[in-house]
Amino acid sequence: MNDLSTLPWLTTAQMVEVDRLMIEEWHINLIQMMENAGRNLAEMVKRYLGGSISGKHIVVLSGTGNNGGGGMVAARHLHNWGAVVEVTVVGSTTHIKHIPAHQLSIIQKMGFLTSNPALNRADVIVDAMIGYGLTGDPHPPVADWILLANASQTPIIALDTPSGLDTTTGIPSRICIRADVTLTLALPKVGLKTTEAQPFVGDLYLADISVPPELYASPSLGLGVISPFSTEPIIKLL
Repeated sequence: MNDLSTLPWLTTAQMVEVDRLMIEEWHINLIQMMENAGRNLAEMVKRYLGGSISGKHIVVLSGTGNNGGGGMVAARHLHNWGAVVEVTVVGSTTHIKHIPAHQLSIIQKMGFLTSNPALNRADVIVDAMIGYGLTGDPHPPVADWILLANASQTPIIALDTPSGLDTTTGIPSRICIRADVTLTLALPKVGLKTTEAQPFVGDLYLADISVPPELYASPSLGLGVISPFSTEPIIKLL
C-alpha cells in the first residue's frame, strides 16, 4: 500500500504550471496526456461497473476543451471493450480546440455521437464537460446538462473534477455536478477535499498521466513527489 500522507495537493495555478512544463519543457504532448487520462477514465468506469462492461450503456458528456477530449478517448475505449456508448458534445463544435477536435473526428467515424442521449437509461454518465480551468458559474448549455445529469438519478463519474466545482477553493457553483466518483489526474487538487466539495466529489480516485517526478521538482513548483502509482495507475484517495 502506498503512503499517501505526503502526497501534495495542488492549486489550480500549480496544475496549470504542471501542464505547461509537460508540454513546453518536457515535450510530453497534450495528446499523450489526453490518451492516458481517457484510458484511465475508461478503466475507472469498468471498475465501477464491476469489471465487465459488455452491453452496459454509458453516456459521455464531453465539453469542447481538453477535459472533453479525455472523455471522448474514454468513450472510444469503452466502445472497444463492448459497452453501448453515447457521446454528446456539450457546446459548439465550431469552438472546439484542435486536439479535442481530433478526438471528435474519431468519435464521429465510430458513429456514436448523439445530441439526445438516454441519460435515464444509462448505467453510468461520464462528466467530462469542464476541467480544472473553471472560472465563475457554468453557463448554458453546460449548466443545462449538469441539471439533466443530476436529475437523472444515474450514477455519475467525473473526470478530474465535477463540472462546476472550483478546484482551488472547493466551493461548488450554483449549478454543479453531483458525482458518485471523481477521477482526478496527476496530483489531487486542494479543492476536492474541502467539506463543501465532498457531496459533489463522491469517492475520489487519482490517475497517472505520466508526469515525471523530476518535473514536480522544477523550480517553479518545488515539489518533492514520490510516485503513488508504483502498484497500479489508479488509486483511491478518499
